Amino acid sequence: MTKKRYVLLILILGSLTALGPFSIDMYLPGFVAIAKYLRTTSDKMALTLTSYFIGISVGQLLYGPLLDRYGRKSPLYFGLGLYIVASIGCFFSTSLEMLIVMRFFQAIGSCAASVAAMAMVRDLFPVEENAKVFSLLILVLGASPMLAPTIGSYITAAFEWQVIFLILTIIAVLILLAVIFFLPESYQPDPSYSLKPRPIIGNFLHVLKNKQFLTYSLCGAFAFAGLFAYVSSSSIVFIDVFKVSQKSFGWIFAGLSVGFIGSSQLNSVLMKKYKSEQLVYASLIWLVFTSVIFLIGSLNGWFGIGGTITMIFGVLCGVGISYPNTAALSLAPFTKNAGSASALLGAFQMAIGALASFGIALIKSQSPLPMAAVMAVSAVVALLTLLIGKRFIKHKVEASADSGIIAH
Repeated sequence: MTKKRYVLLILILGSLTALGPFSIDMYLPGFVAIAKYLRTTSDKMALTLTSYFIGISVGQLLYGPLLDRYGRKSPLYFGLGLYIVASIGCFFSTSLEMLIVMRFFQAIGSCAASVAAMAMVRDLFPVEENAKVFSLLILVLGASPMLAPTIGSYITAAFEWQVIFLILTIIAVLILLAVIFFLPESYQPDPSYSLKPRPIIGNFLHVLKNKQFLTYSLCGAFAFAGLFAYVSSSSIVFIDVFKVSQKSFGWIFAGLSVGFIGSSQLNSVLMKKYKSEQLVYASLIWLVFTSVIFLIGSLNGWFGIGGTITMIFGVLCGVGISYPNTAALSLAPFTKNAGSASALLGAFQMAIGALASFGIALIKSQSPLPMAAVMAVSAVVALLTLLIGKRFIKHKVEASADSGIIAH
C-alpha cells in the first residue's frame, strides 16, 4: 500500500468515525435558538439528544450482523443515505417532536459509519498495524469536541440554526462520495450468515453470561454517563445559567474536551505501570469524589462559572481514564463473539447515556444541579456495580495494553 493510499484511507475512515460525534457536538451551541424557534424550553431540547443516543444504541446492534451478511459498503451506503435524509428532516423541523424523531433516524444512519469504519480497519490493514491505525482514528475523533461546538457557535451567531443541519448534510454527501469512489469493499458478502433472530440473540446471550463482561461493561457505561450528562446540559448551564455568548460556549466546550482527550491519552502511559483493573478502581473513586463535591456545591450555590468548569474538568478526566480500561476488560474474555460483545458494549453505553440525558430533562432547575446530580448518581452506581460484580468473576482475563477502542 502506497503512503498516499494509506493517508487517504485513514482520512475516509476517520471521517466516518467522527460523523456521529460531530452531529452531537455541532448543534449544542444552537440549543437556546432552536428551543426558541420551536417554542419549547432548553430543558426539553435535551430530549433530542436522548433520541439520538437511543438511535445509536439500536444501531450498534443492527449493523454488526448486516455488515457480516452483506459486506461493508452496502450497509454503509444505506446508513449514509438515511443520515442525509434525516439531516434534511432536521433542517425542515417545525416542532420539537419532529426534531426528536429526525435525530433518532440521523443517529441510526451515523452508526453505520462508525461500526463499518472499525470493521474495515481490521479488513484493510495488517493485524500488527491495527493499534496504530486506531490511534490515528482516535486523533481524528478527538478533533470533534474541539472543533464542532466552536464551528456550531459561529454558525448559530451568523446564520439561522437550520444551517448547522445543512452543513451536516453536505459533510455526509462528501463522505458518501469518498466511500463510493475511493474506499474499496473490504469484505465479501456472506450468504451463509444467518440474520434470523435466534442465532443472533444466542450470540448476545452467550456474551451476557460472562460475568467479567457484564461487570465492566455496565460499570463503564455508568461512568461514561457522566460525559453524556455534560454534553446534554452544557449549553443550558453555560448559555442559560451563566449567560456566556454562543461563541464563548464553543471555546469553553473545546477547552473542557481536553480533560477527556488528554486523560485518555495519559491512560496509555499509566498502563505501562498499572493494570487496567487498578486504573478502573482508582478512576471510579475519583469520579465519585469529584461528582459528589460538585453535587453538594451545586445544592449550596458554592460554584460560579470558574468552579463549575473546574468540577466538570475533573469529572471528564475520571471518565477518560475509566472508559478505555472498562472497555478493554469487557472485551478481553472473547476470542470468538468479539463482534457481538463490542456491539453490546456500545449499546449499553448509549442506552445508559440516553437515560442520563433523560434525567437531565426531568430535573427542573436553572442551575448546574441537574448535571451534577446525574454525574454523582451515575458515578456511585458505577462504583457499586464494580464492587458487587467483581465478587462473581471466577476466571479473570487481563486486558491487552494495546487494545484499540474508539468512543465519543
